[in-house]
Amino acid sequence: MRVPSLLIPALLVCTTASAQDDAQDLAKKLSNPVASLISVPFQFNYDSGYGPNDGDKAYVNVQPVVPITLNDEWNLISRTILPIAWQNDIAGPSGDQFGLGDTTQSLFLSPAKPTEYGIIWGAGPVILLPTATDDLLGGGKWGAGPTAVVLTQRGPWTVGALANHIWSFAGDDDRSAINSTFLQPFVAYTTKDAWTFTLNTESTYDWEMDQWSIPINFQVAKLIKIEKQPVSLFAGLRYWAESPESGPDGIGVRAGVTLLFPKR
Repeated sequence: MRVPSLLIPALLVCTTASAQDDAQDLAKKLSNPVASLISVPFQFNYDSGYGPNDGDKAYVNVQPVVPITLNDEWNLISRTILPIAWQNDIAGPSGDQFGLGDTTQSLFLSPAKPTEYGIIWGAGPVILLPTATDDLLGGGKWGAGPTAVVLTQRGPWTVGALANHIWSFAGDDDRSAINSTFLQPFVAYTTKDAWTFTLNTESTYDWEMDQWSIPINFQVAKLIKIEKQPVSLFAGLRYWAESPESGPDGIGVRAGVTLLFPKR
């Protein structure tokens, strides 16, 4: 069947609009920590101003997110954070260190659909694994605790918060105990052409040392396709509003790429 030439521009407009809607929807899923979407972010971070020697730290967080469908009503979301780190003049006279840091593994049991009020949530355990290849890159402790996330997505907006608390329960007796709360409130805006602007804080409170670490992050991301592979490119800055005396200060940077594998 031949399509009348007068209809071709309208069809192209419809196709373009549909493609934009699909890209925006996929980009919005990246703002949802418990979305039913396999994603693999490679997140580069750099901070400076550590300790009396103004040390530097650069690290890449490999953060695969894998949803598992349990049944029609529930999903189990696995979120892993494995840091690959380099640091200099942070641990006194020890110079440079390079290698793996400790792994954080979270599991969220989450309803497959939002509530009638549009609320998306997930909850479960978080586990700290002492995978650091250098004593100065990790805490040397096993840890565990609860984690939860709650958010809503209305139009282009995503607003929510993720939190966890980790207590150490085993590991090197010579290392300090871990008793730490993590708080990550976030707000994101996704445009029709799949740009996402995100503001959040990834704050940590150390109950052993009675200290806050509060970075304020602003990030811009763009969803594109390379061949048929959807990819999100992102970059941003952070300001350390509060940190321990031995922690970073000033401005840090973040950039990276996320590979997406939507369900077919």
